[in-house]
Amino acid sequence: MPVKHFAAYFMMAMAILIGGGSLLLFGVFLVIGPITIVRFCATEHQALLWDGLLSILFFIQHSGMIRTSFRTWLSPIVPHHYHPATYAIASGIALTAAVLFWQPSQTVLYQAEGMLRLLARAISVLAIVGFSWGVRALGNFDTFGLIPIRVYLRGKQLRAPNVIVRGPYLWVRHPLYFFMLVLIWSAPDVSLDRLLFNVLWTLWVVLGAYLEEKDLVAEFGEKYRHYQKTVPMLFPWRFPRGSKL
Repeated sequence: MPVKHFAAYFMMAMAILIGGGSLLLFGVFLVIGPITIVRFCATEHQALLWDGLLSILFFIQHSGMIRTSFRTWLSPIVPHHYHPATYAIASGIALTAAVLFWQPSQTVLYQAEGMLRLLARAISVLAIVGFSWGVRALGNFDTFGLIPIRVYLRGKQLRAPNVIVRGPYLWVRHPLYFFMLVLIWSAPDVSLDRLLFNVLWTLWVVLGAYLEEKDLVAEFGEKYRHYQKTVPMLFPWRFPRGSKL
């Protein structure tokens, strides 16, 4: 097997294993709660500071590596077709660390019981279904950065991306973020560390959406500006007017 093929398959395997594994862990964390593998001998305030630091480190990695300026800096070091897979691997490592080393709080703020608990779980399921709907609406949603590598192995050129406006993208410009927020806040049990998680990750999702908007405007220009004028960014507060751009 040629060296370039071995490197390509290795990158794809690592992206799937690390990226996919981290998403599974994160899903369990959101629905069930912390799955901490190491408990520190720390006060509650120290544990919360640690949890905040884990979150911020993930935010820096996840939002920083996706910026155009970072990809430009990375190009002389890592071939362009490996950038998305490298991003998936780095994000997977950062997310796995955040989930496995998260320190739970013993202070419980509220626990939903009875019908409220069932309602919260139903909302969580609907959020997961909505997230899947958003992924399917994108068509070739490349979660782990595999498409550029496959195109490279075939000796072809990667197709230019386009603005997808169908399904949930008729309602909001970032439906995956919207359903993620619904999933975050639909937890029936909220301790002090979970409240910290909810607040920090909500702020990051909103900020990340604004930063992503700048890149999308730079990439698609007037086409995306028109999309911004006709479809809300995160919350579906009006009915869609159609799919024409």
